[in-house]
Amino acid sequence: MIRLPGATRFAGIRADLEAIRIPPGPTAWAFEFLLFGFKQGWACLFGGLMLALLLATHLFYPPGAPLHRYDFLTLAALVIQAGMLAFRLESWAEAKVIFAFHLIGTIMELFKTQAGSWLYPEASLLHIGPVPLFSGFMYAAVGSYIARIWRIFDFGFTHYPPVWTTVLLACLIYGNFFAHHWLPDIRLALFAAAVLLLGRSWIIFTPWREPRRMPLLLGFFLVALFIWFAENIGTFANAWTYPDQRHTWQMVGLAKLGSWYLLMIISFVLVSLIHGIRTDQDQIR
Repeated sequence: MIRLPGATRFAGIRADLEAIRIPPGPTAWAFEFLLFGFKQGWACLFGGLMLALLLATHLFYPPGAPLHRYDFLTLAALVIQAGMLAFRLESWAEAKVIFAFHLIGTIMELFKTQAGSWLYPEASLLHIGPVPLFSGFMYAAVGSYIARIWRIFDFGFTHYPPVWTTVLLACLIYGNFFAHHWLPDIRLALFAAAVLLLGRSWIIFTPWREPRRMPLLLGFFLVALFIWFAENIGTFANAWTYPDQRHTWQMVGLAKLGSWYLLMIISFVLVSLIHGIRTDQDQIR
């Protein structure tokens, strides 16, 4: 198998797996399902490692350690990032996406913590205001996942609206995350706008040989649901807490699922500006 210059190690492994010949039938269906899961797991690698670190340090980090837990998480995230680049587990283009999401996420964190939406209960030295630097990597994990999955599954789209309309929607969503603290919350209107713009759009992805498809808005919901589950693990690990979790942990309210859904739209639009939108109107009937 020819390896392209600059390709990640995963690209070679993926090419070898995709080249396996299996006759059509139940065995091929099972292989495609497993390959789909393998690709999804690889796309989640950065986020999965960060989530594992949150939980492991909550359970096992020694009390009174000279390095604050939050600072350890920040340094560990940097080591993971450097290691993935050094071992070609991630491309430099994907690293740039992670940096952009880290910046955007940190700005939101600074505002939201000042507004009392959530807080970081532990001490740290590596922080900006009340926000430890590891927090930006949690947003970066979302950007990393979307950038990877876009390339791994060779995304195409049908009935995708003009790009400028999605950029405008993403800007309005991002602005509302800030403005709703002193202006009326327009998230219901934003949900309606998303349905009007993207309700007819389908995402086309290729797990193995045959392209598959699903409604784009359904894809957003499935990823937002996964992030909501991950957020429950993060708050259980005391990485951050919401006001109603200050005295005892409880599951994050389902209302946050809507927030993650809107954040997914922002994340998707940002990555679309990097990868571009390939329209496949005739690829699947």
